[in-house]
Amino acid sequence: MPDLARFEPALVRLEEIVRQLEEGDLVLERGLALYEEGVGLARECAAILDLVDRRIEVLSEGADGITLRPLEPTDEG
Repeated sequence: MPDLARFEPALVRLEEIVRQLEEGDLVLERGLALYEEGVGLARECAAILDLVDRRIEVLSEGADGITLRPLEPTDEG
């Protein structure tokens, strides 16, 4: 299960990597290593966002108007 506390540090590091890659002043080996790290961080962030998305309550209309209910697996469509 992804660690929610890791999202922000992972995102900050990913932004640093993107900045370094965009500057383009890297030798090929270093650029490739940063790219690989960035892909891993992007996957980690996506997994955390997916977990958060599943935990978010969704709005649904019921007989009493709009009520909050937990997101059900069938809602993920």
